[in-house]
Amino acid sequence: MTTETTLTPLQSSDRIQSLDVMRGIVLFGILLMNINGFGLAKAYDDPTVSGGSEGWDLITWITTNLFFEGTMRGLFSLLFGVGMFVLLDRLEKRGAGMEAANIYFRRLSWMLVFGLIHGYLLLWTGEILYNYALMGFLVFSFRNLAPRKLIIIAVFLFSAGALWTYFDHQNDIKLVGQVEEIKAYKAQDKTLTKELTEADQKWQKREGERSAEGVQEYNENMHKGYFDLVAFLAPINCHGDQFYSYRYDLWDVLSMMLLGIAFFKLKILTAEKSYRFYLTMVLIGYGIGLSVNYYEIKTIMDSNFSFLGFSKSYMTYDLGRVTVSLGHIGMIMILCKSPILMWLKFRLAAVGKMALTNYIMHSIICMIVFTGVGFGLFGKLQRHELLYVVFSVWIFQLILSPIWLKYFYFGPLEWGWRYLSYLKKYPFKKQ
Repeated sequence: MTTETTLTPLQSSDRIQSLDVMRGIVLFGILLMNINGFGLAKAYDDPTVSGGSEGWDLITWITTNLFFEGTMRGLFSLLFGVGMFVLLDRLEKRGAGMEAANIYFRRLSWMLVFGLIHGYLLLWTGEILYNYALMGFLVFSFRNLAPRKLIIIAVFLFSAGALWTYFDHQNDIKLVGQVEEIKAYKAQDKTLTKELTEADQKWQKREGERSAEGVQEYNENMHKGYFDLVAFLAPINCHGDQFYSYRYDLWDVLSMMLLGIAFFKLKILTAEKSYRFYLTMVLIGYGIGLSVNYYEIKTIMDSNFSFLGFSKSYMTYDLGRVTVSLGHIGMIMILCKSPILMWLKFRLAAVGKMALTNYIMHSIICMIVFTGVGFGLFGKLQRHELLYVVFSVWIFQLILSPIWLKYFYFGPLEWGWRYLSYLKKYPFKKQ
């Protein structure tokens, strides 16, 4: 029978350096993309709505979409899948039996609660922990599959998502056609059909949110006090929790979690493959992915950032983001294998060890910087100016994380999460 002392959280000596370094890099990449949602209204995808679409702002949009859009979230999902697999694998090898499942599902249940708190009370509408918890419940059933089967399932999920996006694009083409028909009806004072009325309402809502007046109204709401902000953002969070969970998570989140487990089993994520192997990943991943992403950006810009231009670009979205992610993995593993920049890898690993704390810290810092709770800079910085906030947070966490871990075993939220998962209080402060 397993003794209680064997069921303990992962110790520092057992951690895999490459995963921590990768987690730190990806966490910083997440902020690089999320900052547009933290600081601008309705401008995550479309730079013409707010934040600027010329000069340095356009260069910033092109660069982030070419190299980082979808890839950072994808790698974050991949690492989460690996983390949950490592947790279960370690517990099962220690003979935990059913207690391994208890710990696993308690851990995910509390993550779901953290996600709700993060979204509704810490005011971040781009919150992802809730989605990770839901998909994590499904990962349990796939964990013992062979890498080849995991990859096949992931590819199937990617393909299913792409097929759904294709049908969405066809519906978008139909909607644009209906908009032209509506204009003709109105010009002739003809009564709209029920279908055209619904299409008109949908289009008017979209255009209203993206208009200068709609952006101004959003900005004004983001400058209000805390409880007004909670009330304003709650419906947005609720819509995200209801809609995105079934529309995107299976092919956006679960697929990458399964791919992560497969790559971990194949020893790709532990920097154990050769330099040649990782260089091949870089060349193939970037070769395909950056070409696809360039095509998408060109499609959008050639259409003058039109509704259908964006809609068409989404059809190849997963192909671009997944292959660029492979290139990123190859580059990070080459960095981890090489003897260069040891000081930076040490600090990035510290950031990665405190990933949950640092992730939530992003939201708290941005709430203070951008909303009416603090300095109220929401909507007041251009897209490229938001990078100053990003770089400042990066430097702050690169300095703070190693200092914290010098005196404590875990980040504060990591320690609390372990306590709630294992139902046992573990040492926190180092002697």
